[in-house]
Amino acid sequence: MARNKEALVLVLDVGPSMHNMLQEIEKVCSMLVTKKLIFSKNDEVGVVLFGTEDTNNELTKEVGGYEHVVVLQHIKVVDGDAVEALQQLPRGTVAGDFLDAIVVGMDMLIKKFGQTNKGKKRLCLVTNALCPIKDPYEGTKEDQVNTITSQMNVHGMKMDCIVARGKQNVDENKSVMEENDFLLGIFSRKTSSKMVYVESPTSLLGSLRTRNISPVTTYRGDLEISSSLKIKVWVYKKTAEEKFPTLKKYSDKAPPTDKFATHEIKVDYEYKSVEDSNRIVPPEQRIKGYQYGPQVVPISSAEWDAVKFKPEKSVKLLGFTNASNIMRHYYMKDVSIFIAEPGNTKAILAVSALARAMKEMEKIAILRCVWRQGQGNVVVGVLTPNVSDKDSTPDSFYFNVLPFAEDVREFQFSSFSSFPLSWQPNEQQQEAADNLVKMLDLAPTGKEEALKPEFTPNPVLERFYRHLELKSKHPDAPVPPLDETLKKITQPDPEQLSQCKSVIEEFRRHFELRENPKLKKSTKRLLGEKPSGSGEEREVLGIAYDVEAVNSIENTSAVKVEKVGDSTPVQDFEAMMSRRDSPEWVNKAIKDMKNKIFDLVEDSCEGDTYQKALECLVSLRKGCILEQEPKQFNNFLRHLCKFCQEKDLNTFCDFLASKGVTLVTKTEAIDSEVTEDEARSFMVKREPKHEQAQ
Repeated sequence: MARNKEALVLVLDVGPSMHNMLQEIEKVCSMLVTKKLIFSKNDEVGVVLFGTEDTNNELTKEVGGYEHVVVLQHIKVVDGDAVEALQQLPRGTVAGDFLDAIVVGMDMLIKKFGQTNKGKKRLCLVTNALCPIKDPYEGTKEDQVNTITSQMNVHGMKMDCIVARGKQNVDENKSVMEENDFLLGIFSRKTSSKMVYVESPTSLLGSLRTRNISPVTTYRGDLEISSSLKIKVWVYKKTAEEKFPTLKKYSDKAPPTDKFATHEIKVDYEYKSVEDSNRIVPPEQRIKGYQYGPQVVPISSAEWDAVKFKPEKSVKLLGFTNASNIMRHYYMKDVSIFIAEPGNTKAILAVSALARAMKEMEKIAILRCVWRQGQGNVVVGVLTPNVSDKDSTPDSFYFNVLPFAEDVREFQFSSFSSFPLSWQPNEQQQEAADNLVKMLDLAPTGKEEALKPEFTPNPVLERFYRHLELKSKHPDAPVPPLDETLKKITQPDPEQLSQCKSVIEEFRRHFELRENPKLKKSTKRLLGEKPSGSGEEREVLGIAYDVEAVNSIENTSAVKVEKVGDSTPVQDFEAMMSRRDSPEWVNKAIKDMKNKIFDLVEDSCEGDTYQKALECLVSLRKGCILEQEPKQFNNFLRHLCKFCQEKDLNTFCDFLASKGVTLVTKTEAIDSEVTEDEARSFMVKREPKHEQAQ
């Protein structure tokens, strides 16, 4: 048998008490087989129903009993027939006995595989466990369950038990329900069985394990605490993102009579010379080239090997720190789990001692990890203790990757305190906003969490698989509407919204809603996201710009401007700053604009060019902020003011002060070294000097 091949028997309760859930059971079970067709096409599936009016199984014919249990499909390789059979389950008419159904499913696996395929045989029981179990001919029900569990262990079988009960079923047949829960609990304690309780169709959709993924170690070796202390560990992935399946192209050009045709399409590439398009370049004459600005730099594989970083395979401790120092939002990528080497008693004791000491002291460890020899990158992450509450499960660690400096995104959001008093929220508005946020909490205090992660599937993937199964039968079928179960995941809960209607209305009463006018991207950049004013004008630092005129600037980038001219210096500057064919244009545009401002100020006659110089200065300021060059503008503005004082042009400094032009602060550009107080005190309009009487 294949290494990861699994034999699965679905044991489904179709009795009257399950009729309200059967539609969702049909969906989730047919989805399970559909995914096996995609990912594990060699897996085998059988289906057993109990609670049916009829009886059809081999044990009834051989030994008698096991009534109202029907084998809907014997164990066979997954195919489309199994999907269709699970989409049309019969509705039973009698109360079912899940112990009889489990025994029938076990009998099917034993007759099919015997003692082979241990660990790859699985039962999946779906029931509400509300119907009473028949008394056995000998002994008690508990003895019967113990006998079944021992046989499951002998033949290496696993079982997943999904108990689907709505809230309305909690008070029904309480004594029967408690007895059945006790019996099912024996399976989870004495065998490799998992038991989960679900209350809604959404939880049912996420409770059934649809893919069998064998764990593979990413690292086996030493956890180096110090040069003299090393612990043998194995590292597995604890969680991983489930991605879309790899879709392949198939050809229908193969003759129908060819039974061995794979219908796969193979793609081959030919590389031709630039000088001679008819000449094909052989592999030995090719070399990789990498884009560097407008040029392509050739780098051979030998040169790459010479400079490639080749770290040694290792996992080393860098140090310990308080758990409070590492925030949850620092975690990157998937979670891994560190366990002691199986069977190594000393390693198990060392991991347990270290994990318990770290938890007691509220510490976490920072590790440097190279998972395999020659790995091109080094991973730095945090090791968190995971102390087990079961004697049979040893202690372990969780590992999360931490970001490097270049991975961190610093978003600078200005505080409300920096805005005018009229913009700041009052106490009533703040309270209304707080209540609105609390209303959206999926795990409120004192209530059960909605959409639990372990029971909530990815709605995008679920819809993709359902549509894929539909297209396999009807190629021209349109995209179906969103399923009601998936709507509960992707759309707000109407019941919750109706309960919190007063909170929403309170929020609406305290805030005035206005339509936000849509601006083009170039307009937003030039206006610096300033608040809208009246009409079609926006005022920036005392200069009024017409929106239509500003929008026209984006068209200037189509013309390759190479210098800041005299007629339209602002537009020329914007065009040069937007050029991306060379990094030199930004520095050249800034340099040209500085010179243009100096010329306008120096050549002015009684301030006739001050307004134009101010427009150029404002454009330069915004350009330096956008290109993260605040120091260039700040140094220039200081130099310009000093120049005006030396040349007796203080009137221009007064003009700038009256328009509020000042240095670029840290809140506007992170590279700036100027604080808000320094910026406010830099440009203060001076009083005119009075001559002393002689």
